[in-house]
This record gives sequence, structure tokens and C-alpha cells, in this order.
Amino acid sequence: MNFTLLQDKYPVYSLEVMKTATRFPDVDAIIAYLRNCVEQDKIATLIGEFDHYAHTAALPEGVIAEKIRAAKHIIFCFGTQLPNGLVMAVRPRSIGVVDEGDRFIISYMEAPMPLANTAMTAWIEAIPNTAAISGS
Repeated sequence: MNFTLLQDKYPVYSLEVMKTATRFPDVDAIIAYLRNCVEQDKIATLIGEFDHYAHTAALPEGVIAEKIRAAKHIIFCFGTQLPNGLVMAVRPRSIGVVDEGDRFIISYMEAPMPLANTAMTAWIEAIPNTAAISGS
């Protein structure tokens, strides 16, 4: 996993996986795998899926990078406490999966809850079959 501050403010973890280094043929298969991870987790609750590519492509002003062929999110929540109303600003969680032709890019924004980060990282690190991975 690579860590970056996207736009100098958003803490993002990402993994770039060549299609030849994974058992998953497409974004939908990875989303299905992640859905299963969420459903099997004792704390996480599935909220839904979002086809970001379809949404952006349908907008008259929508712009999609040329190499992106598919882009979906799986949305879920790990919230075990509601200590105050402001915590709602950092929930729910999502993992994004992008198809760039020869590779997938899987990413999520760091959660303020270590348990969530540990789970999401483990789920994502199980996507490649081999050590032939690189960060994005």
C-alpha cells in the first residue's frame, strides 16, 4: 500500500495491481469480493455500491481520464461509537476500484479509526496473487 496526501490534504492509501497479478478479471469482480469482506466483517455494515464512471459519463460536463475504463465504489460503515455529532463528517467509508486497462487502482481515504484502516488494508492487500504490485 502507498500513502499520499491527495491535493495536499486528503490522506489516501492506494494499491496498483496489474491485471496479470490478480485473479479478478474486472472491477465488478473486485467489488463483489469487497462486498463479501464487508458482509463477513463483524462490525462493518454495507451501505451500497456506486458506479462513479457511469455517473460522470452521463453528465454533460463530466470528464473522465482517457485510460479509465471503469470506476466503482463500495460504501460501508465501521461506526462503533457516536461520541458527538461531528464524527458524522468522517463517515461512512468507501473503497474505490478503477480499471485503467492493464491495471486496477484500489484506494481509500484514511479513517480516524485504526480498526477500519487495518481491515480495509487487509482486504485490499489480498487482491493481488503475487508480489508483483506497485503503489500508485
